[in-house]
Amino acid sequence: MPSSDDNSDPPAAAQLTLAGMRLGLRRVSVLMPGVVVFAVAFGAAASAKGLTLFEAVLMSALVYAGVSQLVAMELWRPEWTWGAIVALAFVTATVNARTILQAASLQPWFSRYPWFVTAFQLSFFTDANWLVGTRYHGEGGRDLGVVLGAGLALWVLWVAMTVPGYLLGTLVADPRRYGIDMVMPIFFAAMIVPLWRGKRAMLPWIIAGVVALVTARLVDGYAFIIVGALSGAVAGALLDDPA
Repeated sequence: MPSSDDNSDPPAAAQLTLAGMRLGLRRVSVLMPGVVVFAVAFGAAASAKGLTLFEAVLMSALVYAGVSQLVAMELWRPEWTWGAIVALAFVTATVNARTILQAASLQPWFSRYPWFVTAFQLSFFTDANWLVGTRYHGEGGRDLGVVLGAGLALWVLWVAMTVPGYLLGTLVADPRRYGIDMVMPIFFAAMIVPLWRGKRAMLPWIIAGVVALVTARLVDGYAFIIVGALSGAVAGALLDDPA
């Protein structure tokens, strides 16, 4: 007779389907207008910094890091030293370090798949499809196609929209001028509400927010992203109910 531990997700639940990918596309579509403007802004910034169209598109296709690419353009220079390269790598790595925690939060789900499947889908892993996947997994869904479909859709859009951005030049080089920088926070706020698990879960959120704000005031750069995320994660782990 099977034990109670066998009530976890059955192996058959580890699936990756076209239907799941279509669902991921639908769920992430609300973010696409903002992604378009950010991609256009990156293309414009790349043009202003002297990159060729091929270099800008290649960066979007291979790096695919959204905000980090815009940060890289802020630090871009016509001539490079090893020190400047290390500084750029450190800043962009700091901005992207949040994805380590994001992927770790979904590791129990990802671990059901062969390593090459996980590696492939993580190549298209973003804030948006992490949140889509987290909410979907919390609702009981187990189709990895949701995460992959959302990521692939945004990747295609990001790469494609880099081209008109490059050709348009500085027309939309600053998304903040149009308030587009608020699209991501609004999207996250709307998507994270269903993940609310009661008042006990509020404290880690508050700690993460306060620590991030304080860090942003005291430390230049983007360290507040990872410091705030780590603070919230540690607080959540310490306050989590014992099994």
